[in-house]
Amino acid sequence: MSREGEFDVVVAGAGGAGCAAALAAADAGLSVLLLDHLPTFRRGCNTYMSTSMIPAAGTRWQRAAGVDDSPEVFLDDIMRKTKGSAYDVIARSLTEVGPQLIEWLADAQGLPLELATDFNYPGHSRFRCHTLPERSGHALHGRLMARVDANEEIVLASPMAIRDVRLDAAGRVSAAIVADAAGAEEAVATPNVVLATGGFGANHELVTSLIPEIAEALYFGSEGCTGDALRIGRGHGVDTGYLDAYQGHGSVATPNGIMVTWATVMHGAVIVNADGRRFGNETTGYSEYAREVLRQPGGVAWVVLDERIDLLCRSFGDYADLVESQGIDRSESAEALAARMGCAPATLQETLEAARDSAEGGMDQFARRFWEAPLVPPYVSIKVTGALFHTQGGLLTDGEGAVLHGGSPIAGLFAAGGAAAGISGHGPDGYLAGNGLLAALGLGYLAGRAVARSSVGTA
Repeated sequence: MSREGEFDVVVAGAGGAGCAAALAAADAGLSVLLLDHLPTFRRGCNTYMSTSMIPAAGTRWQRAAGVDDSPEVFLDDIMRKTKGSAYDVIARSLTEVGPQLIEWLADAQGLPLELATDFNYPGHSRFRCHTLPERSGHALHGRLMARVDANEEIVLASPMAIRDVRLDAAGRVSAAIVADAAGAEEAVATPNVVLATGGFGANHELVTSLIPEIAEALYFGSEGCTGDALRIGRGHGVDTGYLDAYQGHGSVATPNGIMVTWATVMHGAVIVNADGRRFGNETTGYSEYAREVLRQPGGVAWVVLDERIDLLCRSFGDYADLVESQGIDRSESAEALAARMGCAPATLQETLEAARDSAEGGMDQFARRFWEAPLVPPYVSIKVTGALFHTQGGLLTDGEGAVLHGGSPIAGLFAAGGAAAGISGHGPDGYLAGNGLLAALGLGYLAGRAVARSSVGTA
């Protein structure tokens, strides 16, 4: 616990990144102050809003399933998806630490992780997404918070915001400046601060300035991601990068406001616009497809699947919520679906017949190669729009999450998750499913371990 108001580490942000950092430090016996400025953080952080897919290569779960994978293969996939533009230091660090992270989550934190092998996300050449049985970020964050709540070394404070970080004359962290809900500030003495406050997706001014192409899209991330880490970092002149990078999503049900898992597409669904036409290769990736959906008439589209895919996707918590909220429609034929959408029946019929031909081995006009099976009526449809989920750029860090200034780490200052630059390269195209969670949990875990090592070394 704390000693006379001092803590070994202050972790700002209690999402997945902050929880991982706090638990890793507390496991080593360090006193931790974990704070979050949102009183609703337990059900409003980006981890909570995820599908709990954590990619890692070379795990015992993969070996048990006969999946031949390695950190090197994963790194190659990242570099291929980002066209070589991923932040190399962090990409290497996260792919290497992935197996340790998954084992730590399972063995030390008690998460019942399993390997998803019923489908694969675009860009991953192997089955490597580890998840919970619920396939729900609600469950993931809830289980992490249960571990935090039970840990006597962690003091949780909310609502409490971090305003700044104090450095001593030697440039080392000496205190965290925090504020309560009324705005009253105090300095909490600590030699270590982990900034895990998320990105800046909820800051429309920053998004408009740095990522104008997605500025007017639906924002579907945590309201707490207002760019606090970027503000604090810029105040100290730290290194930043990849600020144009973001994770979008091409299928958020409207008006329900529930994410539609991209497993629909990977099981064989197609996406059509208001005219009943496909407009691209859906399997390129859900992040970049947000932009494509928004370019369609009215900025909306329809995910068209069938009853086989509908049943397969009900294992996802978000999809089950969508079913319960009556966010899916069933149509006996293409004509009935066209009437529901308000498009020309002949156009939609032609689109679905062409997709069926492609799925049966024909040439696809958009060069889509992966079709699990042809769609057959009756059809299930979901009206969707494109959205911004979270930003992927931020403070540059070294391989252990230490924030850099002029290329050198600032002693005691760390960043994880959306606060730090991730491994998606630039724009939305380089995002691989789960890499946001990997950057959150992985950098949080690395930062917590680094704090523990430095504290032992100075004890």
